[in-house]
Amino acid sequence: MSTAVPPFIVAIPARYGSTRLSGKPLREIAGVPMVVRVAQRALQAGAAQVVVAVDDSRVADALVGQGVEVCMTRGDHASGSDRLAECAAHYGWPDDAIVVNLQGDEPFAPAMGIREVARALAEDDAPMATLATPMTDAHECFDPNVVKLVRRVDGRALYFSRAPLPWARDAFAQSSDELPGDVPFLRHIGIYAYRAGFLHRYTTLSRTPLEQAESLEQLRVLEHGFPIAVRMTPEPFPPGIDTQADLDRAEQWIGQQTART
Repeated sequence: MSTAVPPFIVAIPARYGSTRLSGKPLREIAGVPMVVRVAQRALQAGAAQVVVAVDDSRVADALVGQGVEVCMTRGDHASGSDRLAECAAHYGWPDDAIVVNLQGDEPFAPAMGIREVARALAEDDAPMATLATPMTDAHECFDPNVVKLVRRVDGRALYFSRAPLPWARDAFAQSSDELPGDVPFLRHIGIYAYRAGFLHRYTTLSRTPLEQAESLEQLRVLEHGFPIAVRMTPEPFPPGIDTQADLDRAEQWIGQQTART
């Protein structure tokens, strides 16, 4: 039986620069900057503290009056996790504090999902937790932009990959147009929870061959021998915003929701 959600912190890394969408945190969706929408989602989830880790004063200015804290961080961090480690040191969060890393490009992240990843960490002695959802679309499985994962029988992660995973040998020998229903295909959802002490430890871990080959920072954790707890999301996560096309779809979606109300 699931326990009550413990107190948790939501930290949102919001880097101004983006190779695919410049000034991404400040891009507006229905007139509201993306980073503000993400912060609102964190507040709706009931976080004890919401901190946005920024590297540009323009992003900080957009968050004035939103009920969240802003932590100015260095501009040279290699990953969002590194940025949050600086945040944890700045605030002096205790080692056992649960910190949820909500990506700054997830303006529609459901509150239940944010709470679930915090609960997953609280109910496991792994230093890190994340979420997944069943995958039924073969196109997704073969799309390198969609991260797949496989789990152990105890629910912890075995591996993450951009490649089709697992490889259903017999079924795919016949056709790759459909996924066999008896194989557990999972899509990774890029939300993480860490114990604050592990955030500090993470920054000391050297980058690893698989992490660099797949360009997936969570593989650094597995390659160094640390477990990652994985739970199924209780509610769908709409896609994050990476490109102008994603932004256009988000605008359209918001418009449809408004028209229904």
